[in-house]
Amino acid sequence: MRILVVGSGGREHVICWKLAQSPKTEKIYCAPGNAGISEVAECVPIGAMEFEKLAAFAEEKKIDLTIVGMDDPLIGGIVDVFEAKGLRVFGPRKNAAVIEGSKAFSKELMKKYHIPTAQYETFTDPEAALEYVKTCKIPVVLKADGPALGKGVLICMTRDEAVAGINQIMVERKFGASGDKVVVEEFMTGREVSVLSFVDGKTIRIMASAQDHKRAKDGDQGLNTGGMGNFSPSPFYTEEVDAFCREHIYQRTVDAMAAEGRPFTGVIFFGLMLTPDGPKVLEYNARFGDPEAQVVLPRMKNDLVDVVEACVDGKLDQVELEFRDEACVCVVLASDGYPLAYEKGVPMYGFEKFKGKEDYMCFHAGTKFDGNGQIVTNGGRVLGITALGADLKEARRKAYEATDWIDFRTKYMRHDIGKAIDEA
Repeated sequence: MRILVVGSGGREHVICWKLAQSPKTEKIYCAPGNAGISEVAECVPIGAMEFEKLAAFAEEKKIDLTIVGMDDPLIGGIVDVFEAKGLRVFGPRKNAAVIEGSKAFSKELMKKYHIPTAQYETFTDPEAALEYVKTCKIPVVLKADGPALGKGVLICMTRDEAVAGINQIMVERKFGASGDKVVVEEFMTGREVSVLSFVDGKTIRIMASAQDHKRAKDGDQGLNTGGMGNFSPSPFYTEEVDAFCREHIYQRTVDAMAAEGRPFTGVIFFGLMLTPDGPKVLEYNARFGDPEAQVVLPRMKNDLVDVVEACVDGKLDQVELEFRDEACVCVVLASDGYPLAYEKGVPMYGFEKFKGKEDYMCFHAGTKFDGNGQIVTNGGRVLGITALGADLKEARRKAYEATDWIDFRTKYMRHDIGKAIDEA
């Protein structure tokens, strides 16, 4: 099969890496890709939002299957464009990707279909939102309605922070049009767990659990980021939690989307909070998480091509997912200064140390080649240093061991990814 992957991050790298292991894969293209992806796929200089160009490329190269990794093209309707041209594509249509594209939509869906989530109010008028946060229970969570690269959620521990947050989102337009509407949500306490799933419109298959570290600094301090590291499985995601979520959250969400005339095909990412009152949905995403994919896909035994095709063909009920017993940990190497200002174009060294080491992986997120063929930094999150181990502690030790193999001047990372393992 000739496969096109759309995107340029660590998520797309691990997708290409996993696809390359399939005997069904003849050739992989990735648009636009990055320096690391070029080792397993041919990178194509077409932007992820250039739908017509991507579709024309797929037609020209006789692509058998396109997998869309990124949220923006899915929310923008790339799947609809490809399907209109008769091209096989994996991902939700625009009217289903709204489950991530609008937090207000997803909250209303959960309310209507009795899917456990936090209490909330939605506002389009900044003045009304400001009046509400001046009297509501504190702490409170503010969510820009639209996509904001994983940074549109503000946890406000004081009333002053809540007022400032509304002004940032709705008045100062920190997240642009994504802040036209804001969801003000009750603050939930508990462990946060990520669960990815494959969906074919009616059947859902749950992947292994994972746990993210969103804050930029050790001890969950600093600004929210797209994710500074991850591990799988989460020791807090017990059989009891799984049974509850399967009954009250997972299938109910798939059925709700179908009932709304928005059947979902692709990957639904369930962001869960394990509260004292039971598991509740924090958010939905309409694609693989990043870096969740980097710890879940290396543990998946199934051929990714088989699973994706089953989703596209509506035959997911014929697939059972299997995962390795080993645990997996990913530590993100970022550019110092992320998620604010940071330098690009910094030379990087040490990639050869990963050669021939099966349990160690280096997934590229923000990298590119300079004019001389040297790999340089090209983003805030640069690499996902990933390792498999017999248990979480061993995987964590190996991942941090491998972070020393890579050197670049602006290298920054958290040192406590998976520390919660010791507390389980």
